[in-house]
Order: sequence, then C-alpha cells, then structure tokens
Amino acid sequence: MNPIPYGRQSISDEDVQAVIDVLRSDFLTQGPCVALFEKEFANYVGSKYAVSVSNGTAALHLSCLALDVDNGTKVITTPISFSATANCIRYCNGEVVFADINEDTYTIDIDKIKSVLESEERGTFQGIIPVDFTGRPVDMEALRKLADEYGLWIIADSCHSPGGSFVDSKNQIQTCGNGTYSDLSIFSFHPVKHIAAGEGGMITTNNEALYQKLLKLRSHGITKDSQFYQNDIELAGGLSSYPEWYMEMQTLGFNYRLTDFQSALGMSQLSKAKEGIAKRRMIAANYYHALKDSQFLIRQSGLIDGHAYHLYVIEVKDRLGLYKFLRSNNIYAQIHYIPIHLMPYYKARGWKDGDFPYAEAYYKNCISLPMFPTLTAKEQDFVIQCIKDYYNE
Repeated sequence: MNPIPYGRQSISDEDVQAVIDVLRSDFLTQGPCVALFEKEFANYVGSKYAVSVSNGTAALHLSCLALDVDNGTKVITTPISFSATANCIRYCNGEVVFADINEDTYTIDIDKIKSVLESEERGTFQGIIPVDFTGRPVDMEALRKLADEYGLWIIADSCHSPGGSFVDSKNQIQTCGNGTYSDLSIFSFHPVKHIAAGEGGMITTNNEALYQKLLKLRSHGITKDSQFYQNDIELAGGLSSYPEWYMEMQTLGFNYRLTDFQSALGMSQLSKAKEGIAKRRMIAANYYHALKDSQFLIRQSGLIDGHAYHLYVIEVKDRLGLYKFLRSNNIYAQIHYIPIHLMPYYKARGWKDGDFPYAEAYYKNCISLPMFPTLTAKEQDFVIQCIKDYYNE
C-alpha cells in the first residue's frame, strides 16, 4: 500500500486551470479575485462580511487586534487546539486563560468556562476563543448566552469546521462562521483543511465596524476609502476631492494579504466543498461502524449531525504502539494535539501538569486516523484492518 497520510489536499485540473488563468492575468495580488473569493466564502457560511488573510494564524491575530486585545486583557480558550489559538492572544500582550474540555465532545466545556468566570470579579475577562475541534461545532448559542451575561466577545476558531453546522433552540440551522452567535469567526486554507489554497485564511463577521477595522489591519493599517480619511492636507490647497493616488495609514497594521492566485484556488476548491463534506461524513461513518464494538477503544468520534470531520479521532489503549505499527505499514496517523498549557512556553507562564485533567487524559490516548475526501475505500479498509490486526481482533 502506498503511504496514507492523515490528511491530504485534492487538486483537480479545474483547480490548476483557475490558478493558471490568474497567473496569466494582470493581477497576481490585490486584484479582483480576492474580493470575489471573499464574497463567495461569505455566501457559503452565511455571514455578511469576509476578509481574506495570509493564513489562519493571521486571522486569529487580526481578530484579537480588532477586538482591542492588549496588555492586561484576559481571554479564555481551550488547551486542545493548535498553539496558534492561544498564541494570538499573546501576540497582543494579552493573558491566556485555559478552561478544560468536555471529555465526550473534546471541545471547550461551557460549564468549565463558567467556573473560570465565577472565580474572579466581573470585568476580569474580556473574551472567549472556542474551537470547533475535529470539525464538531461548539454550542455557540449557549456560549453566546454566557458571554453576554459577562460582557464578553467571542472569536470562533472554525478552522476545522467550514460547512459544519448545529441546530439552535429555535430549530434553525446555524452554519459555522455565520456570525449569529460570534463576533468574529476564523478559517484556514492550509492544504489538509477542507478548502486548500496552499496557505490562507478568512475572517467572517456580521459587524460592519469590525469588518472595516480588519480591512485596514491586514494591509499596513492603510485605507484608500475617502469616506474614512482623517487628513485634510490634500484639500488645504483648494482641491475639492482627494487625488486618486491618495491613501492613509491610520493604525499600525500588517501585510497579511491573500494573493489572487491563492484566491482563485480557494474559489475553485470552494465549489467542491459540499461534495468534500459529504465524503468526509461517509468516511467517518465507515470508521465508526467498523470500530464501535472494539475492545481496545476507550472512546471514538461519534456520528454527529453537522460535524465537518476535519479529523476522525479515536482514543485507544497503547496509543504509542498503535502509532508505530501504523507507520510501519505506511499509515501516517497523527496526534492532535499536545495540550497547549503543557508546552514549555506556557508552562513557564505558570501552567502545569494536572491543571486540566480531561485535556491531559484525552492527549494520552488520542490518535487521528486518515481523513480526507480522496481516501479510497480500499485505503480505509486497509487502515481499519491494520488497527484490528494490531489488537488481534
């Protein structure tokens, strides 16, 4: 069997042609494809606005800046995510506060968040960054209710869940990133994600003020929109309007722009997103039914309506042994993730072993199985059989 990674991009001839067309056009960056991709992505998730950026980490960083995270700002997030989810708070000199996960969903536990909030005076915390870990949507309606009670904003880290959804108390389908219950939502277009653009990210929101702020922050803090100009130096000489070349740097921003050829690839990938989600859910169902009665299982991802299945995680006995056995058979499973609070940087800031027992117990047993739309039935059967062979089932 050829090597089987845990995740893999799928690039079609249509994807290649979309990039070629842009490479032969007048704009490689800051051209029309960027705005078109933003519009199409906003339509896909159901938000009013979308701002493309260079990667998911940039999306997190700019979101924190837009919400005024600064020295002394305390933000609650999960210890089970890629480190960028917490690091973005530190980029702005804010303080990271972790809350443990729910042992069944693997996402941040709302009751644990409430306990953290109740442990300090009101006003101590400013925001929450939940993560739709593995693609399972957080109950954003319940989280919004809690956030509103304490006056907190929400940045939804939806990197694992484009196309995911949940049903709220009004029996309405809420798509991940639509902005109904979050102030900002962020996505990644890394190759192993649902939509691959090489690199890239997106921020979605329904808040126009935040949208305008993000547009400036992603491009050096510069605006070229005359309705927002603050200087009158160009009008002092008697001109009735600003010249076309005029622009203003109004805040300290960054060069976090997405290119046109990445946007073209993203749009082409987006056109196949629904098909990709359907395939991921089929693969998840195959894993679930093949493994659900196995004695070596401690826990596995269930079949959840609205789950986007970026990852399919199982918790097993002798995780290290299984990991090595799979690799010996050219199956490159992965571990997601080492708890952030146990990284040396965060341990140096006071976090320690034992702080979050559910996150730490999960990490000791978890393993992510191959999950991507082009995984064939033959490849998946081989993965399943190798797991059973290791445990003599």
